[in-house]
Amino acid sequence: MQLIKNASKEKLRGGFYTPEPIASFILKWAFNGNKELDILEPSCGDGNFLEEIQKGNYEYNSVTGIEFDEIEAEKSMKIGLDKSKIINSDFHDFCINTKQNFDLIIGNPPYIRYQYFDKEQQKFASDIFEKAKLKYSKLTNAWVSFVVGSSLLLKEEGKIGFVLPAEILQVSYAQPLREFLGQFYNKINIVSFEKLVFPDIQQEVVLLLCEKNNTKTHLIEHLELRDAEELQKLDVSKLKSPKKKIDFKSNKWTFYFLDQKEIDFLERLQTKKIIPKLGDYAKVEVGITTGSNPFFTVPLSTVQFYNLEKYAKPLVGRSVQVPSAIFTEKDWKKNRDSEARTHFLSFPKMKDLNGSVGARDYIAWGEEIEINKGYKCRIRDEWQIVPSQRISDALFIRRNNKYPKLIINEAKAYTTDTMHRVTVKENAEIKALTASYYNSLSLAFSEICGRSHGGGVLELMPNEVERILLPYNKNNAELLPVINKMIREKKDISELLKITNEKILKENFGLTDTEIELADSIWKKLSNRRLNRGKKANA
Repeated sequence: MQLIKNASKEKLRGGFYTPEPIASFILKWAFNGNKELDILEPSCGDGNFLEEIQKGNYEYNSVTGIEFDEIEAEKSMKIGLDKSKIINSDFHDFCINTKQNFDLIIGNPPYIRYQYFDKEQQKFASDIFEKAKLKYSKLTNAWVSFVVGSSLLLKEEGKIGFVLPAEILQVSYAQPLREFLGQFYNKINIVSFEKLVFPDIQQEVVLLLCEKNNTKTHLIEHLELRDAEELQKLDVSKLKSPKKKIDFKSNKWTFYFLDQKEIDFLERLQTKKIIPKLGDYAKVEVGITTGSNPFFTVPLSTVQFYNLEKYAKPLVGRSVQVPSAIFTEKDWKKNRDSEARTHFLSFPKMKDLNGSVGARDYIAWGEEIEINKGYKCRIRDEWQIVPSQRISDALFIRRNNKYPKLIINEAKAYTTDTMHRVTVKENAEIKALTASYYNSLSLAFSEICGRSHGGGVLELMPNEVERILLPYNKNNAELLPVINKMIREKKDISELLKITNEKILKENFGLTDTEIELADSIWKKLSNRRLNRGKKANA
């Protein structure tokens, strides 16, 4: 999570208190005329939800609030909500040991990584996952175990309403949670916002509104509003009947930003395997993990100063250094002459340095500034020897703005973990593979398979890149000179796609004009949503 400067200690501990319009709306949706609810707030903080219950004059049976922080728990107690009980405890402990069940569970759980749990919390969180028949991951976050645990505490029929990071829609560690929710609940509504709704953090959030009603249907719907204030105008009846069937095979819920016609189109392509995946033709892996890019990747001046020519390998490490779909030796030399970090230092064992005084001096300087004590470096037999030094056929940029690029590595350059290494399999050819990627359908799937971050950045990990649909055809190689030229000349990607879609999708894969227009509109919808959000976040 990206905090703004001067964030409070409360925020740094994972507590981000819910704006009044959001708390008010969740309660409005949750009660919806019910008057006999047993309610749980598993992370009540200083009582924002409790105050809204009080202000709304809601009728209910009971309210139980859980808060780990003693000072915050006391604040919630002082609200004096009728028929309420505030427990100063860890929710995980409460969840495992309580015999009580609830009709409604609401809240804004803390955003705390597993590493910051104490051992007892880790044990209780693991027990919650085991009870739900889910595998617990050390990559998970507290909000995940809060959602799972709360679901287990519902009565046979009940609702949960949570404020969650938008990560729930797309991050890999939340995939088991998405599958669990899809199977556990009969109705799911996701409300997202064009603007950031928390004043102090660069964190996109969504409202997760789930209902369990013992029917056999599993439906989901996504609704996007401009900001939290628009919730006041939203008729909760619109959330009664989600329309889209949950696809349990879908890895990400960004799928549901699309309308049903768009979803059906993409599902047909996937389920009938009309179009293969990039992973069918290439293996994708992270670039070299150096342990310290500032030390192991250097400009020409550093190479010359320490006489490191023997150990300096050509490197490309930043997207701005790659101007087209083919990274040439000429491109590399241009970067080198601009004093960019264009050399990767591949050192041997110390005993093999022999008379290399400059290399020994450089390594000694690294030890002086304690590069050798960093985690990745200190676990090596000899810290200066970087593992996994392989050159790949192509490069795929990890973090992207307008669209992700697949680039032929003609310069035979090494790359760090800022880019992924793409190695072509025996059944494919590099020029055809690269050209085949530049079409609206593949770009649409890059948005679906990846995840967006603050500032509108799209990030894809290797396994996500491999899931991108790729209409491979060896004849597509004919398009590569055009693709390369247009990207190098910074032509608008939409102009390029008009050319490539015609040959790649229509001629070689038989998609109709209507289907191609649909694929293009899907890509534009998802990419524009991401990019516009980035503009608003930076405004």
